[in-house]
Formats: sequence, structure tokens, C-alpha cells
Amino acid sequence: AVKEIGETVAYNEYELLRALNRLGVPSVTPLAVINGRRDENGERLETVLVTQHLQYSMPYRVLFSRVLRGDTVQRLIDALVVLLVRLHVVGFYWGDVSLSNTLFRRDAETFSAYLVDAETGALHPRLTDGQRAYDLEIARVNIIGELMDLVAGEMLDESVDTVAVGTTLVERYEELWNALHDEESFGSAERWRVAARVERLNELGFDVGELEITTDIDGVTVHIQPKVVEAGHHSRRLLRLTGLDVQENQARRLLNDLDEYRAAADRQGEDEEFVAHDWLTEVFEPAVRSVPREMRRRLEEAQIYHELLDHRWLVSSGQKRDIPMSEAVKSYVRDVLAHRPDERALLAPVGDADAEG
Repeated sequence: AVKEIGETVAYNEYELLRALNRLGVPSVTPLAVINGRRDENGERLETVLVTQHLQYSMPYRVLFSRVLRGDTVQRLIDALVVLLVRLHVVGFYWGDVSLSNTLFRRDAETFSAYLVDAETGALHPRLTDGQRAYDLEIARVNIIGELMDLVAGEMLDESVDTVAVGTTLVERYEELWNALHDEESFGSAERWRVAARVERLNELGFDVGELEITTDIDGVTVHIQPKVVEAGHHSRRLLRLTGLDVQENQARRLLNDLDEYRAAADRQGEDEEFVAHDWLTEVFEPAVRSVPREMRRRLEEAQIYHELLDHRWLVSSGQKRDIPMSEAVKSYVRDVLAHRPDERALLAPVGDADAEG
């Protein structure tokens, strides 16, 4: 992608995007800043910032190429909440939070959000509560406005309460932020709650790098507070076990399938890495490779496998029998994937394609 922008701002945004990439926050990758350009008449042209295309990502308006339901809007908002929390955790103030400045990728039954525009951003050692609150208010106002525009353009069901969606964004942000940072107190006999807090954060997709644990002088009350949290718990575990580098909710779904495979094969007592290797070579790879190559590129492989699992379950339920994966693949390719656009470079609305999924 190429964006014309002032020279100073271009270099600043380039460095910010590089920093976010190093910190592992979902964002586009900057490639270059080009200045000194001139047009055919010798007139000076604006500096441009060049970023790498994010494969399988979509601007939000592509997803609204058909009239969408409120639950799809909520999935986009949930993805944006996770992104905003991750940015704030590393000390990044966005300054222009909006759907327009975000790209979305399918992530199992949800979406993952990626920052596209860091022009108004700033990276700090730590954000104040006031900075976070202001960023959140910008997000609320911008998103309400964007959704109102979609309703006016008949791209969003008019029954969707756009103001309520903005309020929900704030509420869900605060819930996730508090889950990651709130101090928790309990009796010294309830130390099992330390492990429960860590497990809860893992379920939310975060690893705990540092947990501060203090005990009152009387030894009766214990206080715990996460100090260092890092997103990507499930994706890191799947990468370690299988070498598959996928998004967080895709990883969660694949790990669940791996656990089911392990239980069905009665291999709970075996080394997890060995079982994961067999699942990869005997289950995941054969299923994905049985999809015709020209169609396999339309979605990420992990997304295809997730959708195959869903399709197999739906068909099995309808026919009241367990259908084999080979049969599910044929049905999925014929009835679902054949009607989907290639999302590797989907930059504009796709008409009758099923953008909602």
C-alpha cells in the first residue's frame, strides 16, 4: 500500500510501525519512505509511505458489501477491542481509532484486527488512565459515525443501534483491561486462585510473564496483580507443537481438534509433541491438501480447516451420521468455497460474494 503524506510524518509513522512490529502488535509492516519524487512537469510530489500488503485482510467496507446483521458488527467491534487493549498494553496511544484505520482478517469464527494508520499515534513507556480514556472516547465517537454512514447507505441493517454498539465497545474494552490488570485479594488458604487467575488470562489469549504476589503482614490476605501480560497464548502453543503459525482463535480451534484427536486415539499419556506431529501429518495436512490448489489459496489454510470442521458438523447433524472428512471436503468445496472470493487481496466490495461468512 502507498500513502502520500508529509515527509516528517511519513518517517515518524514508519518508525512507529516498525516499533509495533517488533512488539508483536498486529499492524501492517512498513517497507519504505520515498521522497524527492516529481511529476512529468517537474513539480515536487508528496513523500509516500509504502507498507506491505497484509494477505487475507479486508477493509471493513468490503465486509459490508452486503447488508450485515448486528452480530457480525459485534464481531468486528470485539476484534477492535482486543487490538486497542494490546496497543495500550505496550504504551501506544492511537489518537484516531476507527474501523477505517483497521484491517480485518478471518480468525476462526471471529475476526482479528490490524492497525493500518499510525499517523496520529505515539509510543510511551506507559499510558495514563486519561490517555486510554481519551483514545477510547475517540473510538466510540468514530465508530458510531461510521456505522451511521453504513445505515444511511443501506449497507447495515437499520435495526442495529449504532449508539449502543459504541457503548458496548467501551464496556468490553474495560472488561478486558480490568481482567488483565486488576488486583485480586483472597484468603491465604485460597492460593489455588493464583493458578485460576493465570488460567483465566490464558483463556482470554494472554500469557502472564510476571505476576506480583504480596501477603499482608498478618499473613491472612494475599494480593495478586498481573504485571507483564502478552497476547498470543494459543498461537504460541500451536506453533511450538506443530510449527503452524496462525492467528489466536484459529489456534484455539486447532488445539481443540488436536485434543479431540488425542482423546479418540487414547494417547493422553503420550508426549504431547509426538501426538501433535501425528495429528498434523495424519489429519490437518491431508484435509487441507485435498482441497483443490486453485481454491485453497482463497483463504488461509487454518481458516479452511476451521470451516471444514464446521461444515462437517453441520452436514453430519443434518444427515444424522458421522460423515468422513473426505466427504466433507467435497461438499465444502462445492457448496461453500466455490462461492467465496479470493481474500488474499480483497480490497473492494465483492458484490454477491458471501462476505459475511
